[in-house]
Amino acid sequence: MIKQLVFVAVFLAMAGTGAAASKEESAVEYNELSDQEARVIINKGTERPFTGKFEDFWEDGTFICRRCNTPLYESNSKFNARCGWPSFDDEIDGAVRRKTDADGRRTEILCENCDGHLGHVFLGEQFTSKDTRHCVNSVSLDFIPKGEDLPEIISPE
Repeated sequence: MIKQLVFVAVFLAMAGTGAAASKEESAVEYNELSDQEARVIINKGTERPFTGKFEDFWEDGTFICRRCNTPLYESNSKFNARCGWPSFDDEIDGAVRRKTDADGRRTEILCENCDGHLGHVFLGEQFTSKDTRHCVNSVSLDFIPKGEDLPEIISPE
């Protein structure tokens, strides 16, 4: 009972500070996600290898965040790492954030705009001259062909 009262007191105190809600807690209406997309993007899951629609996909254009439409990767940064997931050696400046994964060993990559889970980044594998591999879940992405207009970004602010 005391713990519950302390929690309520702390919650009420925080409510008066005007602290901003996290990107996930805000009232923003992002793109509707399927159960599989939500499992990966929101709950940090992983799709099975070699099952994603963009793993063996080589058209010219821009890969965007499935959740918020933020442009993440240009098709010229995609390469065949034969790992089972789409691989990119460079992101669009400012679009992807890195943070230490919950396992403490890997580096998670997230959409900078909406915090959607994209996958993981690996360094030092020497697949390309940039020596970087963004291993991305296909369900975290949409694709806009070259020459088509990009959709409006859904911003949490």
